[in-house]
Amino acid sequence: MPRLLPFRGLRPNPAIALLSDVVCPPYDVINGLQRAELIARSPYNVVRVELPAGDYAGAAALLAKWERDGVLRRDAEPALYAYRMSYRDPTGKERETLGAMGALVLEAPGHGILPHEQTTPKDKTDRLELIRATRANTSPIWCLCSEPGLSKLLGEAGPSAPKTGAAASALDEDGVTHEIWPLYDPAVHQAVARLTSAAPLLVADGHHRYETALAYMAETNSAASAGDTLRQGAGDAASTAPGGPGRATGGLRGEALARRSDALGPAAVMSLVVELSDQSLQVMAIHRTVSNLPAGSDPLSAFRDEFILSTAVSVGPGLLDEMAAAGAVGVVTPAGAFLAVPRPGSLSATFDVDSSRVDAALVGLPPHQLHYEHDLAGALAGVREGRLNAAVLCRPASVAQIAAIARGGARMPPKTTFFWPKPRTGMVFRDM
Repeated sequence: MPRLLPFRGLRPNPAIALLSDVVCPPYDVINGLQRAELIARSPYNVVRVELPAGDYAGAAALLAKWERDGVLRRDAEPALYAYRMSYRDPTGKERETLGAMGALVLEAPGHGILPHEQTTPKDKTDRLELIRATRANTSPIWCLCSEPGLSKLLGEAGPSAPKTGAAASALDEDGVTHEIWPLYDPAVHQAVARLTSAAPLLVADGHHRYETALAYMAETNSAASAGDTLRQGAGDAASTAPGGPGRATGGLRGEALARRSDALGPAAVMSLVVELSDQSLQVMAIHRTVSNLPAGSDPLSAFRDEFILSTAVSVGPGLLDEMAAAGAVGVVTPAGAFLAVPRPGSLSATFDVDSSRVDAALVGLPPHQLHYEHDLAGALAGVREGRLNAAVLCRPASVAQIAAIARGGARMPPKTTFFWPKPRTGMVFRDM
């Protein structure tokens, strides 16, 4: 079963800079313009570490310098970190997502940790280079706990509760308030552990970081095993030499490692665990955009065999409402907007989610460039301005669908779910 343990976090020093100015979104939702804006915002903005433009050694040096200079301060004792995001959803309703951040002991997929989405190699390579250089978790993966009661427990362990540190707060560009406070109370640690270990955790967001953490643990374990073998050989040689027997030196393993939260190193990954409920989660879709089709190609041709096409009324945000009412995918091309309803008995998709249907259909297009886009306005503007051949709009997968697919041991296509809002990078680092 999963084990979420406290750790001594590195956190921004409020005496040096405002938290809102130094944190950033996760790496995979930051474009070049946003990165430049974040860099201009503060000399201590953590985008320099989270997205270092290929300079991984520079990111590691900067992280170490910030700790030496007091820009980042290490907590004196291990803590779990309560993390709350307060926001208005697209309907205007006030909502909050409240979870516990800790060091999640790594397990292979399908045991205590259940991914729900496939990954792409490029992103994993980038994250592996970053973790090798920094030896730190710069941003958390996001997991879901199916045992009820976590939100209530964390709400009672607010910033004014005993053995709890002060809250730090940041406001992001979408109007979301991010709050974090350390939980030092061992009784709270045990209560959180009981809830988060009752059943396997579902990976909601951060699949690339999870798989990267597994890869990094495997390669460091291989290096440690080689070192242990060399030391064992030296010990064997010493045992036959004058002066008495030598002793092999090995690293912590298994349960002994898990009990030492500060000694976990690569055997854990920083994780935010949130209760699995519709009230705590806002799941949005990730759309597909198509560009660089050969001249004369019709993007709609990929959908005619497996979908029933009809003309939509709206070419703007109202198209999402039409899609929901019709049970359809939306396809926007220079010729207009269309609703694509799956034909009865269609077998091309692996899963009953739009991303699976769309990805299966797009295989039938001539060679093209495919991009993933969570920004509806940006996707529609690309078609309108002639930069894109098509924007293919998906409906979001439900929390129930995500849980069922993960528990069945399967994974949806890459970039199926967009959990919103996103935890900010830099609220706390886990240094190995």
